[in-house]
Amino acid sequence: MTLIELIESGAQQLTDSKVSFGHGTTNAFDESAWLVLWALGLPLGTQLDGEDSKANMPVAHVETEKVATLLEARIHTRKPAAYLTQEAWLQGVAFYVDERVIVPRSLIAELIVDGSIDYWLKASTHTVLDLCTGNGSLAILAALTYPDVVVTGSDLSADALAVARINVDKHLLQSRVTLLESDGLVSSALQARGPFDLILCNPPYVNAQSMADLPAEYRAEPAMALSGNQAGGSDGMDFIRALLKDAPRHMSQDGVLVLEIGNERTYFEAAFAQLEVVWLETSAGEDQVLLVTRDALLTLRS
Repeated sequence: MTLIELIESGAQQLTDSKVSFGHGTTNAFDESAWLVLWALGLPLGTQLDGEDSKANMPVAHVETEKVATLLEARIHTRKPAAYLTQEAWLQGVAFYVDERVIVPRSLIAELIVDGSIDYWLKASTHTVLDLCTGNGSLAILAALTYPDVVVTGSDLSADALAVARINVDKHLLQSRVTLLESDGLVSSALQARGPFDLILCNPPYVNAQSMADLPAEYRAEPAMALSGNQAGGSDGMDFIRALLKDAPRHMSQDGVLVLEIGNERTYFEAAFAQLEVVWLETSAGEDQVLLVTRDALLTLRS
């Protein structure tokens, strides 16, 4: 069997089994390619078309058995591929992941790397907070993109911070990325690191009905990192309400907050109808990530 035949066969199995995507890939072919290449120890960037294509490379039977085992695990456990490979990629950077954290996929990563938020930053921008850091990917990308900043990554989950530690060490950023346990902005240790010039936050924001409807792949992730209803609400805005109320006290005068809300714009605008925000364009559209200034947040508080 050739490499491309193995990938196409895997894609058909995934399609027939009606698995769900969204944890690094959006379709069966890409998911199969990821799993096949990983199982064979080949780079994820292996060419499958063009002059240097490896598509017709023969694959030994013992190797096809490795692929079959991995595909079977993907189909029968419904775990995201990243949990099976313990690796996820965001903006071309590799991160360690396991079931202690959600699979990193934040659209904020695009905005950091492509410079979309640079307009709102200042020459004096120095302190960055990645709130709800999870596996630390946004904190690390910010440190890699802005060499003059120091970054604090915080999370309520000690398990998530243990995974973030693996990634900070992996990317040799121990001197520039500090990890702290905090429930939102309440930690005194976190407050001592501010005020922050830039706050990045991909919080739990999924509303109650959407949580109930999530495919198995998403239910394999820690619910506390997804559900925005843990204070008793149903619109997914529980964490965000507290954040927008508290944030100005921890931001510098020209500070900005970049906040991801996924598909919850309707709920966000219902909860914060008077708040002036800037919607940022991403690969998923212009209604999933917003930017809000400290001044705007102060107006909301008043």
